[in-house]
Amino acid sequence: MFYRDERLALFIDGSNLYAAAKSLGFDIDYKLLRQEFMRRGKLLRAFYYTALLENDDYSPIRPLVDWLHYNGFTMVTKPAKEYIDSQGRRKVKGNMDIELTVDAMELAPRVDHIVLFSGDGDFRPLVESLQRSGVRVSVVSTIRSQPPMIADELRRQADNFIELDDLKDVIGRPPREPRPQEAAQSEEFARD
Repeated sequence: MFYRDERLALFIDGSNLYAAAKSLGFDIDYKLLRQEFMRRGKLLRAFYYTALLENDDYSPIRPLVDWLHYNGFTMVTKPAKEYIDSQGRRKVKGNMDIELTVDAMELAPRVDHIVLFSGDGDFRPLVESLQRSGVRVSVVSTIRSQPPMIADELRRQADNFIELDDLKDVIGRPPREPRPQEAAQSEEFARD
């Protein structure tokens, strides 16, 4: 469902794509992901959306955000909000749906095809609006996880559904070998 001469844009809902890939048991190599879609068409932009905890000394996502920023991705971030729920648990909230939607609507007149990496059903009205403006929309997520990571209404609205598990061999990163100290620690836990 891709044409070599069409102008493409990628919109990656970072936390949603991360959760979908984890549910399938692999990590995404974003360099390979970008190369794959450059091969499929004329890639104009690759957006990546994520919320960041600002008060943490070290955020595990910071190295990824920095790498993406230096390697051709347009990073869209905002501070995550921390709060304590009614059971006293620490929760983090950082929804990027509005930012992604506004950017997609603004870019729509300049692209032929948008690839949305998310299974969030809240994006169904966005997909419908993009289609009305003449843009084809592919959605990348998974139905092979338990439960499926894509909302049925989003999958039905898309022009094309791409099963993330089918991209595993193309954009998946080989499993990381544990570092010697991690291996030693896991051996200690196995003996206990």
